[in-house]
Amino acid sequence: MCARRSVVSWALVTVALFLGGTVRGDEFEEVFRWKLLDFNSSLSNDATPLSDGFHFPDASAEDTTDGKPSALNESFTPYHNLPMGVTHHKGRLFVTVPRRRTGIPSTLNVIVLDQVPEGEKSPKLIAYPDLLTNELRPSYEPAPTRLVSVYRTRVDRCDRMWFVDTGFLEYPGHRRQVQRPSLWIIDLLQDRKVRQFEIPASIVAEGHGMASVTVDSTGDDCEAAYAYIPDLAFYGLYVYGFRENRMWKFRHEFLSFDPRMTGFSVAGVRFRWNDGIFSVAVGPREPESDARTVYFHAMASTSEYRTSSRVLQNETLANAGGYDHLFTHVGERGIKTQCTIHQYDPQTGVLFYSEVNRNSIGCWNSAQRFEPENHGIVHLDNKDFIYPSDMTLDSDGDLWVMTNGLPRWLYATLNADDYNFRIWRQKPARAIAGTICAPGA
Repeated sequence: MCARRSVVSWALVTVALFLGGTVRGDEFEEVFRWKLLDFNSSLSNDATPLSDGFHFPDASAEDTTDGKPSALNESFTPYHNLPMGVTHHKGRLFVTVPRRRTGIPSTLNVIVLDQVPEGEKSPKLIAYPDLLTNELRPSYEPAPTRLVSVYRTRVDRCDRMWFVDTGFLEYPGHRRQVQRPSLWIIDLLQDRKVRQFEIPASIVAEGHGMASVTVDSTGDDCEAAYAYIPDLAFYGLYVYGFRENRMWKFRHEFLSFDPRMTGFSVAGVRFRWNDGIFSVAVGPREPESDARTVYFHAMASTSEYRTSSRVLQNETLANAGGYDHLFTHVGERGIKTQCTIHQYDPQTGVLFYSEVNRNSIGCWNSAQRFEPENHGIVHLDNKDFIYPSDMTLDSDGDLWVMTNGLPRWLYATLNADDYNFRIWRQKPARAIAGTICAPGA
């Protein structure tokens, strides 16, 4: 593990002050880093790495439907593998690699921390739960028991991992819905699938917009859990009830993007995105109620919104409509604060933001008014912290962050001789120490 930086340049501090908030406290610790990803071909860390000869099955066949090849060359292509999500649970890191290019052997992977050799900073990924579950079928035939593309995972207090398999291949020029998107729930204590819920066409036509999931299991009853699934492409918020084994959807203008905030500039790459609702965070308990405040925002926006878990968990209300007034605008975060994922820490009462335009982690103490001057920065790094794509909070109270340089990968070129992907970790209380987000600041 690398030591925390002991010196922050005056230039960095000046920039941070200009953007709002100061960079203090303990910055995030780099845990792992990769130039390009490599994989083991089985669940064993002793297995042959893919780069040493294992080749993903090359499915090739003639297409008789749309004139396009029904299967492309799926041999392992290191550059095409871009990690997106990271979740830690009891000594294992789960890393996702969505299928946005060909040559990706497994979309859901694991790193067993106590099996990583001491000093190894770039461990190979292992397909989870196994390689077969992650393999595409020849000619891209649907196979509901296999995974097509997973963006991010979350673990609830009942040791279950939740994620959406979008069922969608985002290959440039060859985008296709291979199978219906589905919500998976896996018992991590037994590595056994608890449930798989196929998301019906009445909820959404295609799955590529479901890039994250948030689990609300704040009570002791594991059956009473709910999943909140934002759809950045179709601007909807879908709610799944575990006990009900049903899903319903909400529509609202706040779930769309802000046309003024579609411009991004990351690591010298300028681009425009119109991503709608991207992240949902379960916040503090509401006064005199068992319900929770639920925060959400679009990626192409600097606004934060909220509603109540009582609203989202009401299937009758979702179907009947008339809930527009129950979604409210909280406030503005400030300039250049477009972000991917945000995460609420119940111990500190702080909401943390993965701010892609600033290569930073921002923060807001929920005891304060929601306005730009009350937002701080707990980590800012324009060299190694490029594009924080995911942030999760584990059962030990640690924040984990993935940075992956996505815009460079999409619109420019990653340098395979540089470290491009990193996983970071920090305690929330240490991260906010000395910032405006600290208690009593």
